[in-house]
Amino acid sequence: MQVTRILAVRHGETAWNRDTRIQGHTDIDLNDQGRLQARRLALALRDESLAAIYASDLSRARATAQAVADLQGQAVQTHPGLRERRFGRFEGLTWAEIEAQHPEEALAWRKRHPEFAPPGGESLLQLRERIVSTVQALASRHAGEQIMIVAHGGVLDILYRASTRLDLQAPRTWELPNTAVNRLLWSPEGLSLVGWADTTHLQDAGLDEQSA
Repeated sequence: MQVTRILAVRHGETAWNRDTRIQGHTDIDLNDQGRLQARRLALALRDESLAAIYASDLSRARATAQAVADLQGQAVQTHPGLRERRFGRFEGLTWAEIEAQHPEEALAWRKRHPEFAPPGGESLLQLRERIVSTVQALASRHAGEQIMIVAHGGVLDILYRASTRLDLQAPRTWELPNTAVNRLLWSPEGLSLVGWADTTHLQDAGLDEQSA
């Protein structure tokens, strides 16, 4: 049985990331730091064999993927199924503002109630169904190959849980750094974890000279 190798990457940093402001489906561009992270990611992956590069259609993910695609000589294929969790009225608010303005909803969110959805948003159950089915559909096209998926923190969290068989309410003990490289395998039996949160490319100052 042939498997599909997946490089799963969270987009580069945005101003809202830095402000702890909830983005969800709100389309926020990369900031300068995020663009630097994307360039470093592209340099780190330039020798990887990638059969396809997929990204969320939100600009922060698309731009991160484009930096890699430019060095690979490929096109980015966007898919709305890879978008971040839709947070409804939480979007645009900081964590502190959500706690102050919507304390009961903030508690349900903090406790990771699987059925809870902010008004106008998605529940964790809905998010998991969307992400797992989207990644399955994309990966199944590339048996025996390697693909890249550029998405969002919430998406990467779901992929980690799916690949390690952790439930939605399990406390998060893993990191979700911007542009970290995460390696997964997909087969018709599901996802499995190979490596997580490789940020070596962000710590290598020598890459700055190469990306000037």
